[in-house]
Amino acid sequence: MGGTTMDGTKRQRRGDTRQRIQDVALELFAEQGYEKTSLREIAERLDVTKAALYYHFKTKEEILVGIFEDLTRPMDELIEWGKSQPHSLETKQEVLRRYSEALTGAAPLFRFMQENQATVRELSIGNQFKDRMLEMRDIIRDPDASLTDQVRCVSALFSMHAGMFALQEVEGDPEDKRKAVLEVAIDLVTQAHSGAQAS
Repeated sequence: MGGTTMDGTKRQRRGDTRQRIQDVALELFAEQGYEKTSLREIAERLDVTKAALYYHFKTKEEILVGIFEDLTRPMDELIEWGKSQPHSLETKQEVLRRYSEALTGAAPLFRFMQENQATVRELSIGNQFKDRMLEMRDIIRDPDASLTDQVRCVSALFSMHAGMFALQEVEGDPEDKRKAVLEVAIDLVTQAHSGAQAS
């Protein structure tokens, strides 16, 4: 499961031990659920002492929040960038393209969130995620758009999220699937944009 060769650079972010703890914790959370995973098990799989783990994270929740912050940072940066751009079709399409890549990078986190919905709701990350969605929606829709065009924009975001799971069972290359979902999202937002211009 290492993955240091291909994406070695990505894994250097913020100290390797911290990163390894997060990766292994997410693997265990995904395998047996967040509630059933203990700090001791995370330490055992990493082959470190519980004290070494404790130096970086005091609780499971801290590990999860750390994972969440790291994997969603590209989304936050994208939202900041999107807000500062003109409300043009080019901006909206570029935001969707970058969002598609950010989502792919955060795929393990989304899988975790889907499988541990109760936990996510209890922790602060559930709400943060909702806020991000609303900000994304505001970047890609026009405030005075018709209801239909607003639905198109929201559907574009949902397609991108659903595409990560709904297409898992579909044959095909993951990158081809990502591009297909992105194409649909861009179509929806383009249609909504031209609708807003016409009104």
